[in-house]
Amino acid sequence: MTAPTQNTTRRVTRFRKLSVAGIATAGAAAAALTLAPSPAQAAPVSANASASQVSVVDAQVAKKAKKAKKQYADNLDGWIKEALDIMKSEDIPGTYEGLHRNIMRESSGNPDAQNNWDVNAQNGTPSKGLLQVIQPTFDAYHVPGTPHDLTDPVANITAAANYAADKYGSIDNVDSAY
Repeated sequence: MTAPTQNTTRRVTRFRKLSVAGIATAGAAAAALTLAPSPAQAAPVSANASASQVSVVDAQVAKKAKKAKKQYADNLDGWIKEALDIMKSEDIPGTYEGLHRNIMRESSGNPDAQNNWDVNAQNGTPSKGLLQVIQPTFDAYHVPGTPHDLTDPVANITAAANYAADKYGSIDNVDSAY
């Protein structure tokens, strides 16, 4: 094996410098990609936007992201929690305890419960759902944003709570059939 010539040594040195520079550049690019906001996080902002406009846009994006991420269990607990969030946004008073107490008394938590024997049923409009609402009451107190379906658990809860708020101040004030 022959000793490396001066040209070979310069090429190796130069190659090492380029390799180190290339690794540093690749590392910086990876870091920049890691730190850059995703398109879902980034809000379009014009070049002339003020700091207050940017913060308002950021707040709106964060609010939408939080709202979109909220998931509810498909059970009585989840239905009540979802209904409470809707009720809060619509200024309908009520608590988890008040809703749960009335639901357990009216339907034992069965969204398909139907009363086929009371005066409403005898008149052709049986009480249905978690809070045993009749169709005309549901129609009158339906809360926008919920399905227009009397037996949908969340729609039934919110309509009944809306009715109770109108007639009794809150679903929490109801301690018997209403």
